[in-house]
Amino acid sequence: MQDFRHSKAWQRAHANAITIHKVSRDFSRAGYSRLRAQLTAAADSVADNIVERCGASSKKDFARFLDMSIKSANETEGHLLKARDLNLFSPEEWQTFTGEVIEIRKMTYSYRRTMLANDKANDKKAKDKKRQQP
Repeated sequence: MQDFRHSKAWQRAHANAITIHKVSRDFSRAGYSRLRAQLTAAADSVADNIVERCGASSKKDFARFLDMSIKSANETEGHLLKARDLNLFSPEEWQTFTGEVIEIRKMTYSYRRTMLANDKANDKKAKDKKRQQP
């Protein structure tokens, strides 16, 4: 079990979600409360799935939560694009938020890939060790 607070990806995802909550407060007044709810839920989910992965019972389960975080980052990016196209964000704000979501997704993907590669290497070592036993 790991402490999620030490994860750079979680720290950045959490900070980005908080910022998105704050800057999207006016969406409801503009008639886009559903978009705000979807955007903030997706942004929250990026960080929340990183938190959940820290309690995973297996490497496979661990990778599954990271995969969900990556998918939530994709969803967040899509909602940000819609908000930009509806002029709810300036192009500069959109670029800042989208750039951060992309970086968080890359970090999470890299971590997932490394973790799965290490798991495969460990499985191979265990199989080789079993074959060597009399």
